[in-house]
Amino acid sequence: MGSVVLTHLHSAWHVDQAILSETHRVVVLRFGRASEPEVMTMDEILYKISGAVKNFATIYVVDNKDEVKDFNGMYELYDACTVMFFWRNKHIQVDFGTGDNNKINFGLTDKQELIDIIESVYKGASKGKGLVLSPKDYSTKWLY
Repeated sequence: MGSVVLTHLHSAWHVDQAILSETHRVVVLRFGRASEPEVMTMDEILYKISGAVKNFATIYVVDNKDEVKDFNGMYELYDACTVMFFWRNKHIQVDFGTGDNNKINFGLTDKQELIDIIESVYKGASKGKGLVLSPKDYSTKWLY
């Protein structure tokens, strides 16, 4: 249901325009094929939080497997589902403690966690930071 309601970007030009045109909110891009289970889960979460984050973030979905392959090499989009953040045409990195600060490429199941991440990105990016600290450490060392 989530990917049907969220705004789809069908070309690299549309992705660029979404990133370039937004000046007051974080642009959240979900890359992945809508039929993948991980992507379906992420789309549901994104759909459910879209109302809560509408004042400081805008959410788009991009099929980088079949439609828009232009960014796969540039952003190293090799995972089934990837979420990235942009602020005023600048990629915002987030330190999750996983070693990959460029994107979320792991599964999230809690709506509030994603809202907190997006809010942290917004607060940090609006202060001019290119790298923000995640409100939670997602490294595997805490799982043991």
